[in-house]
Formats: sequence, structure tokens, C-alpha cells
Amino acid sequence: MTGAGREGAPVRAVIFDWGGTLTPWHPIDPTAQWLGFARALHGGAGASTTAEELAATILAAEGAAWARGRDSHTSARLEDVLVEAGVDTGHPAYATARLEYERFWEPHTFTDPQVRPLWEWLRAEGVRVGVLSNTMWTRDYHRAVFARDGVLPLIDGDVYSSEIDWAKPHPEAFRSAAAAVDTDPAECVYVGDRLFEDVHGPQQVGMRAVWIPHSEIPAEQVVEVEARPDAVAHSLAEIAGIVRGWTDGAGRR
Repeated sequence: MTGAGREGAPVRAVIFDWGGTLTPWHPIDPTAQWLGFARALHGGAGASTTAEELAATILAAEGAAWARGRDSHTSARLEDVLVEAGVDTGHPAYATARLEYERFWEPHTFTDPQVRPLWEWLRAEGVRVGVLSNTMWTRDYHRAVFARDGVLPLIDGDVYSSEIDWAKPHPEAFRSAAAAVDTDPAECVYVGDRLFEDVHGPQQVGMRAVWIPHSEIPAEQVVEVEARPDAVAHSLAEIAGIVRGWTDGAGRR
């Protein structure tokens, strides 16, 4: 761990990134995520080439949406990306195709086992727990994942970029997350695995940032930035000690 906190403010809320932070990082085959979807949508004999072409088209549209998020920090929604790729979301097989897509992702969505004890400790200390995720998926989808893993009741406020206009590292995304946990940004800590989105971003609004550098982020997703985290943790289990040090240093509430 490094860093001594910012301006001696107490910690009243800790807000977490989702993918690669609350879930262990898993590399995936980006095309495979859409092949099951495309085959379900265009099932039938001799349709494999069409499915492969559709999967490639969706992947390109998805990649362009993520690139816009990195460049202009605007949000995106999965349904909009699919429509842009020419998918008929009213197709009779659309619901089945979405289930195939979600089935592909399910093994990569399970909450890290360290999350529950950390969140229980934070709440016992009177520190609120928040989530802010750059995602194209809906609030309902994410909250169903947290409910499945038994941690949803421990979340005091959550914001997903799919439901607002902006994506991390835009300052408004972090202000929205601070508002969701009813806490001044200066009294929030943000925890994430990316320097650009999760360190540079929250520090713009006065939050302290804890970097967890354990994700193998693809080179095309990395944005070079001059950002120094307020602390570095190599596992979620280290967050409690960091927060304890900052809270004790600022005086107990």
C-alpha cells in the first residue's frame, strides 16, 4: 500500500468499480460472446456464416461504443449498440439470443469472495458502500447479479453508466455516484483497476482513489494518463486497512 490520503478528510463512503474489481478479471474471446447470440437469433441449417458475420458486426459496433466512452466519456446502452449493428430487437428469437449472451457472461460475473466481509466491515464502521460501473448492461441486470451473490443488501447506492449520460472518467459520473451514497465527494474513496477511469477520474472531483492493479487490461483499452493513486492495494482485503488508516488519521466520527 502507498499513499497517505488526501487533505485529511474522513472516509464516509467507499465506491467500487465492478468488472475486474468486484469480480475477478477474466480474459475472454470477444467474438465468442456474440456467436451464441447470433446463432440463436439466426438459427437453422446453413446459417453459421450469417451468424459469424452478425457477431463480427455487433463486435465492431460494441468496440466503437467503448471507444467513444474512452474518447468523449459518453455512455452507451447494449440495446442501442445492437440496433446500430442491425439487430431487430423485436425478433421472436431475441429473448433467447439475449439469454445465450448472458449465459456466456455468467461465469465472469461472480462477486469476489472478499467483497462480502469487506462490505460488512465497512458498514459496521459506519462507512457507506457504493458502486459505479462503466457498463452497457442495465441496472436490473447488475442488481440481479449482486442479489444472486448475496451482497445486494450491503449496497447503499449504485450508479451504472448505462443509465446516465456519462461514463468514467467524466466528473459527472463520480458526482452521481457520490450523490447516490449521499456523501460529499471529498469524503468518498473510489476503488478500481484502471488508472484512467478509476484513479484520474475520481481525483478530478476530490475523491481519493485506490488502485488495484491486478487486471490484464487489453492494450487497446488502456489510456495513458499522468495519475498517481492515493493508495495501491493488491487485493480487496487490503482496502479495510487503507480506510482504517485514513479514518483514524482524520479522527473518528
